[in-house]
Order: sequence, then C-alpha cells, then structure tokens
Amino acid sequence: MTEDSVREQSVSRRRMLVGTAGLLGAAALTSDPAAAQNTAPAASGGAVNSPSNPRYYPNAAWAAQRKEEIIEPGLEIVDPHHHLWDRDGHRYLLDQLLADTGSGHNITQTVFIECGAMYRADGPVEMKPVGETEFVNGAAAMSASGRYGKTRLCAGIVGHADLRLGDGVAQVLEAQIAAGDGRFRGIRHSVTWDASDTLSKARTNPPKGQMLDPTWRAGFARLAPLGMTFEAWLYHPQLLELADLARAYPQTTIILNHVGGPIGIGPYKGKEAETFAQWKAGIAELGKCQNVVVKLGGLGMLMGMFDFYDHETPPSSADLATAYKPYIETCIAAFGADRSMFESNFPPDGASSSYPILWNAFKRLAANYSATEKAMLFGGTAKRVYRLA
Repeated sequence: MTEDSVREQSVSRRRMLVGTAGLLGAAALTSDPAAAQNTAPAASGGAVNSPSNPRYYPNAAWAAQRKEEIIEPGLEIVDPHHHLWDRDGHRYLLDQLLADTGSGHNITQTVFIECGAMYRADGPVEMKPVGETEFVNGAAAMSASGRYGKTRLCAGIVGHADLRLGDGVAQVLEAQIAAGDGRFRGIRHSVTWDASDTLSKARTNPPKGQMLDPTWRAGFARLAPLGMTFEAWLYHPQLLELADLARAYPQTTIILNHVGGPIGIGPYKGKEAETFAQWKAGIAELGKCQNVVVKLGGLGMLMGMFDFYDHETPPSSADLATAYKPYIETCIAAFGADRSMFESNFPPDGASSSYPILWNAFKRLAANYSATEKAMLFGGTAKRVYRLA
C-alpha cells in the first residue's frame, strides 16, 4: 500500500479528530499562567532521565529569572523536535507550545516527535500508538485553522510503531499514515540501552544490540517503501551500531536525535574527555552515511554532559553556547549544514533553559556560518527531511 492510498480518509473522520483535539485544547487553553506551566510531579523514582523523575520537567519560575532580547528575530525557524503530553503533574499541550513558539523567535512550523501520549486505551496492543497520531493531528488541524497565529504547529508528525513486529509492522505504519491525514512522516522506536540502571531504557525497553536483531531490521525495512523516516534515539556508545544500520539500509533516511546522546551521568560522570572522544568517533563514522541527518540539541536533558538545571539561576544564551559549542560544531563539521538542524526538544530541554534563551544560544552558535548555511540549520534541512512546505 502506498502513502497516497492510505491517506484517504472520510470527512467525518477528520471532523472527529479535530473535535477530539478541540476538547483537549479546551482543557489546555487556560488564561492562568501558573496552570499553563505546571510544576513537576511530587513522586519520583526510576532512572535519572526518566519521566518519573520530577526534575525531568521544566521549572517555569526558575527559567523565568533569565530574560534576554531576541537575537535576529526575523530569522525563520522550523522547530523539528518537540512533544505534546498530559502527564500526572505536568502538561504540555497546545497552549504551552504556543506560549513557547510565540515567545519572540520566528517559528513558522514545528514537527511533533512521539512521546507515548494519548495511546488508545483499547484494541490491539500494536495499534495503540496510533492514538497519539490521532491526537496530534487534531492539534495540527487546530493550528492550521489560523485561529492560533501564523505558526503551523505539528506540520509534520513522527509517531511510534514497534519494529519488533518485523514484517507485521506494515499494517501499523499504514494506520499511522492514515491517522496523520497527510502529516505523518516517520517513526521513532527508541533503542536507548546501557548496562547502568542510572539510565532510562525508554518505553520500548530495548535489549542490548536491538538494531542488529533480524526481526527488528525486517520491520525497519518496511519504512523506506512507504517514504517513512526513522528517528534514532540512543546513547553515544551505540553510535557505531547505528552506522552499521545506516549502511545496510541506504535508502532509509535516519534522523539522529539529540547529537547522538552523549551521557554524563552514572558510570560516565567525571569521564568527560573519554566520553567526548568516543562520541566524536561515532559522529565521524555516521557523518559518512549520506542517509543520516543530525538534530542539534537535546544537550539540556538530565542525562547529558551539563548540569545547568542544578544552578541557582538559569544560564544565559552565551553560557549555553559556550558549553554546547564543541558538540554542535563537531556535528556540523561531520554532516554539513544541509544534514544538520537545530531542535528545541521541548519540554525536556526546558529543564536547563527557557525556549527563547535556547534559540538565542543556537543563533550565537551559528553566527559565523554563511547566510545559506544558517537558513539550512534553522529551517531548510527540516523542511527537506520532513517534506514541509
């Protein structure tokens, strides 16, 4: 089945999706700033970088201590990586996303990346992730109405499908494409694995060497025929495994999330030089694979190399730029601007800064690149990879 054929949906189905998003949006669109940026849940536990850890979520009051003028406010930005969710103790739905994208930078479009939100409560287990796409497509339809401003939120949607189904994942992919109603672009099946229990192994609970498994690869092989991309979320010791996958499937576009996940906690804490060297070698190898694109961001998460979230006051954009520079420049050198794109990764990266401060940092990091390169880094690459207008 082709992408075009599975796109065909009835008008009644589209109305249902928009109606569903309207109900969710009505619950979210509040005039109370405190409610719009809920505090983190009281309960904690599990891995450091797990959503069960209350520090995983942004602290709006802390981040608000830092204010800056927007750098190059006219520069077009396509944010290719954010989430939407309604979790116990933390909500990030349409109004929270609107507040961030409308905070001063010229965000014209965004791409939603799966996060386990609004799965179907009933039906076959493998089809439950389709509920997330139905939910997000409704939010995208609300944004496309123009009622909430010029930014087209969730113009591209990346969902989840369990590649461990092998060839059987095809029916899930077709259902996802249909639910996306022309916006669905690919899947993310997180393969984050590390021997340390300090690190989260993601909802997919992948075993060691997941990307080498023949059945998983059979599922992966189903992506390219449908024009679907693959979002690779892993930890830096797994980069060479991803390079092997990329070489085996050169027709599949692979998008490396969060500069390849350099880890700075648990057994990696205090080993920054060793980690950077191993990470850089993996990035160099992946850069040789022309079907791999890298997202420049994700460095503010709890599992990373920096602890800005522990500081009494939030960092400035200059602070972030100085810290992130070795990672960002290494990636751009390996992939080129035409295979690199800045990302917000909000709300997880909100643990370390506000949305406008983060994009100011990216603009500082791109200051010495040409106008053409900057256009690619901030929007052009994302538009091409996610097939956005």
